Amino acid sequence: MKIDSHQHFWQYDPSKHEWINDEMKKIRKDFLPEDLAPILQQNGIDGCVAVQADQSEAETDFLIELASKNDFIKGVVGWVDLMADDVYDRLEYYSEFKIVKGFRHVVQGETDPEFMLRPKFKAGITELGAYDFTYDILIYHYQLDQAIRFVKLFPEQKFVLDHIAKPDIKSGEYGIWQTDIKKLALHQNVYCKLSGIITEGEWEGWKPADFKVYLETVLKAFGPERLMFGSDWPVCLVAGQYEEVLGIVTDFIGNLTPLEQKKIMGGTAQKFYNL
Repeated sequence: MKIDSHQHFWQYDPSKHEWINDEMKKIRKDFLPEDLAPILQQNGIDGCVAVQADQSEAETDFLIELASKNDFIKGVVGWVDLMADDVYDRLEYYSEFKIVKGFRHVVQGETDPEFMLRPKFKAGITELGAYDFTYDILIYHYQLDQAIRFVKLFPEQKFVLDHIAKPDIKSGEYGIWQTDIKKLALHQNVYCKLSGIITEGEWEGWKPADFKVYLETVLKAFGPERLMFGSDWPVCLVAGQYEEVLGIVTDFIGNLTPLEQKKIMGGTAQKFYNL
């Protein structure tokens, strides 16, 4: 199967989705399965993984409901309060839904440089293993040092880095990010999504060459076995169409072997999320 490992659905709410600022106003509307289904079909994508965009259990329930009605949603990455005293009970509850593959927290929005190293957060991550739940790491490039120290504590936990840690593609800077990515990739339980790249560069007038060094870095660091394609639809629409996002990745991996390409375009996601 060809899998889009990272996309979102929402019924737009100004308070819930306040992160969608004026520059991103073109995505200030509903995006639901009926909007994505024809796009996936046109691009030969067999299924997707729906990822939380709001930090509430209502969001997780919303995605479970959508998946129950749309077979092409192969997995859900939801949200639970990993620092709650009853986190074990909440995970026990969500383990009853086979479509729920893992969880994510919007760490990029946390100002505490040690957020992932908080005792309660670490305790919550520890509980994920009992149910084989995955964890998506959503951070900015300057939070990579925190992530490196974090994953080192959990060698058995399955992690995936979203959006290649959002490097500052707009400025063309990549030295420190590149060094940190290599360190993070040394941990074999950490995977990486080729997603969210287009929105870290110039939103207008970008060229595929703008992303080359970043793609080359993660390919060399993680290898095809730990890389997976993700569109970040509909967020990607502020900078380009689905076909363009897909094209950046497929053109880049065009020189790899057919097997390596299959891994990046679906095999790795199927293995990681147990789709």
